Amino acid sequence: MCNLAIERRSRVTLQAGRSEPHHIPLVAAALRRAGYAGKVRIDSDFPIGAGLGGSSSAGVALAAALAAAQGHAPTPAWLAEWSRALEVDELGIAGGRQDHYAAAYGGALGLTFGDTVAVEQIPLSAAGRRALESRMTLVYTGESRISGETITAVLDAYRDRTPRVVDALDRMAVLARAMRSALHAGDVTTLAALVDEHWMHQRALHPRITTARIDALDRAARAAGAQGLKALGASGGGCVMIISDLADVARVAESVMPFGEILPWRVATTGVEVSRLSSDT
Repeated sequence: MCNLAIERRSRVTLQAGRSEPHHIPLVAAALRRAGYAGKVRIDSDFPIGAGLGGSSSAGVALAAALAAAQGHAPTPAWLAEWSRALEVDELGIAGGRQDHYAAAYGGALGLTFGDTVAVEQIPLSAAGRRALESRMTLVYTGESRISGETITAVLDAYRDRTPRVVDALDRMAVLARAMRSALHAGDVTTLAALVDEHWMHQRALHPRITTARIDALDRAARAAGAQGLKALGASGGGCVMIISDLADVARVAESVMPFGEILPWRVATTGVEVSRLSSDT
């Protein structure tokens, strides 16, 4: 899998002392799992249901803050796995690991999942990072995602060896490896073609991965010159990433404005950070 972290943050502040019931299930579960008594404040600049990994970012921030408060300095991989286990084991939310690793490490990652997770931190040149940031448009459709239901349905189909799903996932794995090379080389044009094919196979996984709004956005962006696009996360709404030639970026952005909000973004070069028992990812 290939993953690129963007600069949006969840911030956690801890105050030791008497715990109070917390209305956010993720926070309550984290306190229970860590055995920590105290008050928690959590802030996030992620849009709700955007498919940008906001819940994973919050989970990693909680993991790092709680570990620091208890005198531990775990690795990014440990934080990612703790955050993922928090969602899956404590809250029963189906999901993968990639967003947790993106929040913990930052930057561009190549992830290989097996009995263990192999993490390749993909070097990005300054020129490559500028090219990504100048040619990629991020659109928030405002539609609520259905990631848990979608992921469960896709996993069930894969376990049943449904040919459509197996073939699509196999090809997506090949494309992810090619994306790693394109990112390393700073070749945004090749990346656009790979992303575009990836979206075609992603759509084949489940009929609810795309929506009428995303399809309309897709048509408008391509008519304006987009080279490649895909919905992020499990989709069903959320955000769409569009890659265009530099000369077409403004026209593409204008063409998709009726279908969502253009979000400012840049590459996150760092992952989770801890300072004074607060955590920021």
